[in-house]
Amino acid sequence: MQLCLNTACDKPQNPDNNKFCQNCGSKLLLGDRYRLLKVISQGGKGRTFLAVDESSSSKPRCTIKEFLPKNQGTVNPQKASELFNQEVTRLAELSQHPQIPQLLGYFEIKERQYLVQEFIDGQSLAQQLAIEGAFSETQIRELLNELLPILQFVHDRGVIHRDINPENIIRRPPDSQLVLVDFGAAKITTKTVMAKPGTVIGSAAYTAPEQLMGQAFFASDLYSLGVSCIHLITQIHPFDLYNNLDRKWVWQDYLTSPVSKELAKILNKLLATTPKDRYQSGSEVLKALNPAVIPRKPAAVALKLPIAVPICLTPSWKCVETFYGHLSSIHAIAFNPNNQTLASASADKTIKIWNLDGTGLALSLSGHLSLIDTVAFGPDGNILASGSWDYAIKIWNLGADCKDKSLVNITRTLREHTGWIRCVAISPDGENLVSGSEDKTIKIWNLATGELRKTLFGHSSAVNAIAISPNGKIIVTGSADKSIKIWNLATGELLYTIEGHSDEVNSIAISPGGQIIFSGSADNTINKWNLGSDKLLGSLSGHSSSVKSVAISRQGTILVSGSADKTIKIWHPGSGELINTLSGHSDAVTAVAISPGGRAIASGSQDKTIKIWRFE
Repeated sequence: MQLCLNTACDKPQNPDNNKFCQNCGSKLLLGDRYRLLKVISQGGKGRTFLAVDESSSSKPRCTIKEFLPKNQGTVNPQKASELFNQEVTRLAELSQHPQIPQLLGYFEIKERQYLVQEFIDGQSLAQQLAIEGAFSETQIRELLNELLPILQFVHDRGVIHRDINPENIIRRPPDSQLVLVDFGAAKITTKTVMAKPGTVIGSAAYTAPEQLMGQAFFASDLYSLGVSCIHLITQIHPFDLYNNLDRKWVWQDYLTSPVSKELAKILNKLLATTPKDRYQSGSEVLKALNPAVIPRKPAAVALKLPIAVPICLTPSWKCVETFYGHLSSIHAIAFNPNNQTLASASADKTIKIWNLDGTGLALSLSGHLSLIDTVAFGPDGNILASGSWDYAIKIWNLGADCKDKSLVNITRTLREHTGWIRCVAISPDGENLVSGSEDKTIKIWNLATGELRKTLFGHSSAVNAIAISPNGKIIVTGSADKSIKIWNLATGELLYTIEGHSDEVNSIAISPGGQIIFSGSADNTINKWNLGSDKLLGSLSGHSSSVKSVAISRQGTILVSGSADKTIKIWHPGSGELINTLSGHSDAVTAVAISPGGRAIASGSQDKTIKIWRFE
């Protein structure tokens, strides 16, 4: 049987071979691709389905999460799209963990957004409890020792799951490894957000008291894990394990076999009413659970690479606009974080700011005396840094909307390099500017004051590319000497050198999770490296000439490259599979960038034009 997606249909069940609902007439294949088998869960944010991907010969099962914008408290399509992109970003990063379902892709149909995830075909702990009966102390300890590191991984990325319960913990065959599923209720946290009342989400029997009041903390997940454990060890529903009169848990009264005082103490601390009385992290619980183990750094997790991509249902990437105005080749482009404008730098000595709403040129900035090779926006979008072959770096204040020339001013010019400026990058916190030059050095500047903090030496030729890790701690540089170097931003220490390209390195991109480096080279390849070692994870081949520029989306879902072969290529960052090749420029593609939302690509070329490509 298959389901009709129409929420108004009162008889949604249909035979497998039907193309249209026999009750309401709606088309049954979602996006002409996915056949919906059943509803797995349903809530205020939308529905989750078990589905089959009919476009694949193997017809694999997957889960599809449907977001209903109106049910998310907003009817603003732009706001709904922002929320959706947050969800994609969060899941793409979390799904790198081998015990969290893989995010496979995403798409939109009629203002409704859909996420496609790996289907975990296993037995939930709730099912195991029903079949095998109450868990033993040994089983509970094994559960905690395996699940707590997963939960710590989630919390370390600023995410609260908010729905830990036996239904959402699955044993995956054949090795019975636990997998934590259903991040539909998860919330990204900050210090301010954690303390604010919000939406009450989660399975009530397992939900922490503060979460029932609309607040959630990392300790709220630990509470839910504790409740799950006492349910599993007693086989009694949590509502029956709490004495409302005395306001205390009485789970030990229902044990069929005694447990050690040590485990009872741990579970009771997990179940404390107030968050401050509980353990504050998964690592803290693990330490209490294994006191005899010598403390050591947590074992490194063998992360999966995110492979989710915008799924092409009918349209694909299309050139929707071409900007003309530069008098010479384009050398760099950058999207403003506000997603409203784009900056381009040219050999004609100008920077141009373009509107992305279809109205064209907003500003043209002059001040450099030679070719401008690089531009970078600060995190607030008001500050722009540019580097030129005149040996200077200029810091521009563009004003709030980056469109009023009367508000634009050069706040400072930095002149410590003794060669062409090839690349600049601004740290995520907006405090540091890092520059690379033909003079073989990297310089770290205080962006606010212009003070030169450090000069880094190590490359034997021009520094062509710079990227800063998402956490702002690591600098990665690529050089004409064919090497990549990894530096500590705070100390300037050279951590290690990566070698593997057979020609100069032109461009560097770092995955949003901070785990992977992508390097584009004049040897026509893009190499993929583990950030943390010099291990080569793969090489992407397809361009027939030098790879001039690479960029990865904030969601970690697509990698884009531009080449002297005049094409732009779109790749799966994880699998390395080539998704699409975009043609349209009449000369080398020297620069590529991806919009903050991941739905637009910009390309700059030696043909003096900039093209905007959108996924439609």
